[in-house]
Amino acid sequence: MKIGTPKEVMKGEARVAMTPDSARQLQKLGYDCIIESGAGDAAGYNDATYTEAGVEVVKTAEALWKAADVVAKVRPPTEAELKKSRDGQLLISFFWPAQNETLMKMAADQGTSVIAMDMVPRISRAQKMDALSSMANIAGYRAVIEAGNNFGRFFTGQITAAGKVPPAKVLVVGAGVAGLAAIGTSTSLGAITYAFDVRPEVAEQVESMGAEFVFLDFEEEQQDGAKTGGYASVSSPEFTAAQLAKFRELAPDIDIVITTALIPNREAPELWTKDMVEAMKPGSVIIDLAAEKGGNCKLTVMDEKIVTDNGVTIIGYTDFPSRMATQSSNLYATNIRHMLTDLTPGKDGKVVHNMEDDVIRGATIAHEKAVTFPPPPPKVNAIAAKPKEKVKELTPEEKRANEVAAFKAQTKQQVTLLGIGAALVLAVGLVAPASFMQHFIVFLLSVFIGFQVIWNVAHSLHTPLMAVTNAISSIVILGALIQIGSSSMLITLLAALGIFMASINIFGGFLVTRRMLAMFQKS
Repeated sequence: MKIGTPKEVMKGEARVAMTPDSARQLQKLGYDCIIESGAGDAAGYNDATYTEAGVEVVKTAEALWKAADVVAKVRPPTEAELKKSRDGQLLISFFWPAQNETLMKMAADQGTSVIAMDMVPRISRAQKMDALSSMANIAGYRAVIEAGNNFGRFFTGQITAAGKVPPAKVLVVGAGVAGLAAIGTSTSLGAITYAFDVRPEVAEQVESMGAEFVFLDFEEEQQDGAKTGGYASVSSPEFTAAQLAKFRELAPDIDIVITTALIPNREAPELWTKDMVEAMKPGSVIIDLAAEKGGNCKLTVMDEKIVTDNGVTIIGYTDFPSRMATQSSNLYATNIRHMLTDLTPGKDGKVVHNMEDDVIRGATIAHEKAVTFPPPPPKVNAIAAKPKEKVKELTPEEKRANEVAAFKAQTKQQVTLLGIGAALVLAVGLVAPASFMQHFIVFLLSVFIGFQVIWNVAHSLHTPLMAVTNAISSIVILGALIQIGSSSMLITLLAALGIFMASINIFGGFLVTRRMLAMFQKS
């Protein structure tokens, strides 16, 4: 069978669904690869590179659609493109079936099977085919770069001879793949970054990346990402009102807003209203990554950059991945290749369209002259959700009773251990000479003090950076120096060994600490 990739016809689209590297991998699956001449030019791949990879280059889209058994492309097909398809052919591309019902029905009527890469279910096994995440990751990164290009200051704060420059304050609305990519890029550039999402499970991810999660003072059962395929779902009117009130509070202080909030198969929710834009400072920037679905900002104009009367720049570009066409094409072509790997279990160049497979069924929107959208929910949750356990809040009386019980148990344990120790010392003292007992008691006291000092250090502090605490070993050295002048050769030898080992511990600890601290120093 032949896999073909036509040149994208949408204006401004620079990506290509097949790269020379992905073509080589597809050939290992038993497929022959063909591509329309010039399809990869905008992504940095000319026809010669495809020829070197064993790909047949055809001159026209008509010739490609006629020859290919599987057509892989980026954007949804136009009606003119879809008319070139035929019965039994497989089309793999982004499709947005909820917004393109006419095209979906047209494909089904023609007998063309369609796998929509935007419908790949977000389950663990399908991560390698998740083209939405691949492109969102690039869009989130590029959004911050685009914001920086239109923002009149540094992201990071600086103190210079010419004056102080405050750090930029960035708010990322929506902490999905694109949002997290934007957060990571923003914090790495030194901006003070805030993030909001309706799913509480992402708060820990946001904070681990150095950003501050914006919480709402609102009592509502939070959304479960496991039940919504890893996406946000529609919020209640009350929650939405509280959310907008919070954004109005933040708007005057924020320099850059990056909105990424999308709900599957719906228009993008309006989260940044006109009055919020008016409340922002001149020179502020809004990047609306939901522009293609109507925009999260009320004033966003799709595929345009506008400047409001109060000097706020609003960018509604929908081609962020195309602005990094080579990187985007590599990732998207890899997603396509993984999808075809699952469609070719025999590695014999023959497609097996298994509608019992969760991933294939979930992504298939037309098959065997029937519309198969929407798919049934996957058998596996997108996120392994932890069962919610309600922790009972203890009353002050119960807390006090627990503390008393713990104190009594600890006291009982210590008294028991001290009693056993005293009995052992008495037993040794009955048979050992007085000179030995003098050293033995010093030894026991050293062990007891050392144990108490080390044991009471919190486990979280036992890191290489706390190696300075090895200076406690100096107590060992002092004790050994006192004992090294003993008349007993055995005691002198043990004291010398104690000094040697404690010295290694002390100096080694300081060297490790110095080395660790050096890792945090800028060269």
